[in-house]
Amino acid sequence: METSAARPHSTLAQASRERRDIVSGEVMEEARLIRFVTGPDGQAVPDLARKLPGRGMWVAADRASVTAAAKKGLFARSAKAKVGAPADLADQVEALLKSRLLSALGLARRGGDLTSGFEKVHAAIASGKAAWLIEASDGAADGRRKLWALARKQARPPGLIGLFNGAELSLALGAENVIHTAFLAGRAAGHWAEDVRRLAGFSPLLPEDWREEPVEAKREP
Repeated sequence: METSAARPHSTLAQASRERRDIVSGEVMEEARLIRFVTGPDGQAVPDLARKLPGRGMWVAADRASVTAAAKKGLFARSAKAKVGAPADLADQVEALLKSRLLSALGLARRGGDLTSGFEKVHAAIASGKAAWLIEASDGAADGRRKLWALARKQARPPGLIGLFNGAELSLALGAENVIHTAFLAGRAAGHWAEDVRRLAGFSPLLPEDWREEPVEAKREP
């Protein structure tokens, strides 16, 4: 459920940067991994922005891998030092990714990369400018169905996200009653998509009761 417009890395160096997952031993792109460092208290700390000082310990961006790393003492093995990990580490990563995505939406709105409201979102989808359709999880189904029906007709349908409720979206965007939002295609949408893909390993991107478009929402245009 991601557009090709949401995929590019900003530099060739980023595209070629690879790390080894301490759980599976597989070498993969950083975008598919979560970086951890050892905190001052000797616990593994998620470093989603990959900027914290210290030796990085890399784990595949999914709940099972992070849980395994925590339970099996793999952070200590990787660091060759005494490093602990809380049992709820995967939950912490999920919460941090969601917070990061919401913060990015606020920045995108201020940067002109986001548009909200049914008519504006409808126009963005119809013009092929929407990389993501972001729908409030508690919004009325009728408006969502109309926008998603339009999205499915596009040559490159936007991805569909239903992670956040209206209150969360309104707070993040500094607006009232935010239900329908479109993230416009571009570099900002590409960076946002990386975190969306990482979060997909920890949490469903759509509410369970959205039955009319689950298959379409998961496919890549």
